Amino acid sequence: MRSVGVEEELLLVDSESGEPRDLSSAVLAMAAREGEGQGDDDAFEAELHRQQLEFATSPRVAMSELAQEIVQWRRAAARHAETVGASVAALATSPLPVNPKVGTGERHRWLEEQFGLTTLEQLTCGCHVHVSVESDDEGVAVLNRIRPWLSVLLALSANSPFWQGKDSDYSSYRSRVWGRWPSAGPVELFDDAAAYHEQIRAMVATGVLRDQGMVYFDARLSANYPTVEVRVADVCLEPSMTVLLAMLVRGLVETAARQWRAGEPPAEFPVALIRLASWRAGRSGLEDELVSPVLMRPVPALTAVESLFEHVRPALEDAGDYDEARSRLSRILRDGNGARIQRETLARTGSLREVVNECVRRTSSAV
Repeated sequence: MRSVGVEEELLLVDSESGEPRDLSSAVLAMAAREGEGQGDDDAFEAELHRQQLEFATSPRVAMSELAQEIVQWRRAAARHAETVGASVAALATSPLPVNPKVGTGERHRWLEEQFGLTTLEQLTCGCHVHVSVESDDEGVAVLNRIRPWLSVLLALSANSPFWQGKDSDYSSYRSRVWGRWPSAGPVELFDDAAAYHEQIRAMVATGVLRDQGMVYFDARLSANYPTVEVRVADVCLEPSMTVLLAMLVRGLVETAARQWRAGEPPAEFPVALIRLASWRAGRSGLEDELVSPVLMRPVPALTAVESLFEHVRPALEDAGDYDEARSRLSRILRDGNGARIQRETLARTGSLREVVNECVRRTSSAV
């Protein structure tokens, strides 16, 4: 069975005001004292902005173990942040106004000099899911076949309706901000792994990108691990949603690999249509129509979600994930994703600070 690992970016916020605080260095120092941060094999590391913290799980085959580790690191991050008067929130953008502070590392300074305001405004938090593949050839075959389905994952995970103290009218405004990077978004079909790697080399050779780590495709081959890395999602508000996302991504990868081995060609949708489907997912989330991954026509969000679930159902069943995934999906469709929960909290309390407080509480909840 394929292993799965998750990387999550969290927002550091003031425990009283709810405003983002540039305390990542202090929180990382606390984590390092417990052997959890800074080193190559440790869970926590700095992100682009000093108001952020990232953690990565170990590769897991059992979803129950992955779920436990996600909760473990979220709660550890909260514990370390508490020592410096902060909290952690799984928010893909800050509901409250913020003045982002870029990190002090050489790479971060280069990004700020090269990309200016685009870098300064990238205080966004995503969730990346790694799924193991047997080879780069299998990985590229998977990338070709999961392209139409990624927009549905974005809609499910959408958790960034607010930007600089205002409702953006998007469910995932993070996806719009992230799309400002010149290498971000969906990509075309690749003939094989050699063609994929040649494009990466050509992109870096332009001088616009520092290295292949800046190839910010919605899904890509990892430069460091034998995995397909799906990067399209907002960081999920609750651990339960992150686990569902991991289940669905593993199901997509396994389904795509089976199609490749069976000689089934990928859908030849042009990048322009994939990009429009992604925009619609960021705008609508689960609240309106999405673009069908099968037809590239508008359908109710529930129809698009159910088509994804049925598409990966055999893989979910073979992995023993089907019942748990169905239960988690039913809960999200009933109670809402992060974007809906944030907006409902604002409607109930009239306070963006209370929105942050509610999200802090949910960030470290049980799965």
